[in-house]
Amino acid sequence: MKIITKAEFEEIKDQGVLVVDFFANWCGPCKMVGPVLEELSKEYEGKATIVKVDVDQDQELAAQFNVMTIPTIILFKDGQKLKQVVGFQPKAQLAAFIDSAL
Repeated sequence: MKIITKAEFEEIKDQGVLVVDFFANWCGPCKMVGPVLEELSKEYEGKATIVKVDVDQDQELAAQFNVMTIPTIILFKDGQKLKQVVGFQPKAQLAAFIDSAL
């Protein structure tokens, strides 16, 4: 799963279903949700793009979406923010979250 910058986000945001995980390396729950999203990125290959944004490295993008707590996972479709979840989510819930945009 790729860590992207604001510039890369701007390039891919309009390309179908996009899941963005706002995280930090020091965040415990972020470390728990990372492997779950990694699995889902393989399962949803070709249907949804799942990427990560390091809030310590890209504060501007986090601020743009009012990310105050991490992990925050935001679901986009064709550049439009559909919904977001905060905190650790089990795989089944994250799959349903992604499925809601497909």
